[in-house]
Amino acid sequence: MSIQYVASSELPTEWAKFAIHGFEDSETGKEHIALTLADVGDGEPVLARIHSECLTGDALFSLRCDCGHQLQEALKRIATEGRGIILYLRQEGRGIGLVNKIKAYKLQDEGADTVEANEQLGFGADMRDYSICQTMLKHLNISKVKLMTNNPVKVDALEKYGIEVVERIPLQTGQNPHNEKYLQTKAGKLGHLF
Repeated sequence: MSIQYVASSELPTEWAKFAIHGFEDSETGKEHIALTLADVGDGEPVLARIHSECLTGDALFSLRCDCGHQLQEALKRIATEGRGIILYLRQEGRGIGLVNKIKAYKLQDEGADTVEANEQLGFGADMRDYSICQTMLKHLNISKVKLMTNNPVKVDALEKYGIEVVERIPLQTGQNPHNEKYLQTKAGKLGHLF
């Protein structure tokens, strides 16, 4: 496996003081992180979110998606529970990258939905790779999760890699008029459960 643990540190946030763990993929050069709160390696199921990077939603507060809202809600829920993990994966635009995502946005401005835009650019509807989660979770001694997601592909991927998903917890937040078509496409074409 090309994913290697690099370092850990404290990361105080407005919700809680998390630990941040850095991982590097030697094949792609991409860096991924895990945020943990409390002892997540005790064998008990861990409240978890797999979150793919979305610069426009997470950092620029775009209303075109629900990503930033989902990340914040996951952080809040983990802080409230007092224990959990977020795997933050560098897979912008469902794996197509930031500049290609902007190109896809332009196609969406012209009438394509999010899946059609990716396909018109020569990509699959969803290019993300969840195999990297296996190494990250194993390093943190996590084998069971309560996964906050609307995406059944994430559940299937974790189970494929030997992580038991004891519960899927819906994470519906951030709906607005600007992302209505996007969310409909995620449900209709990508199988997301709303």
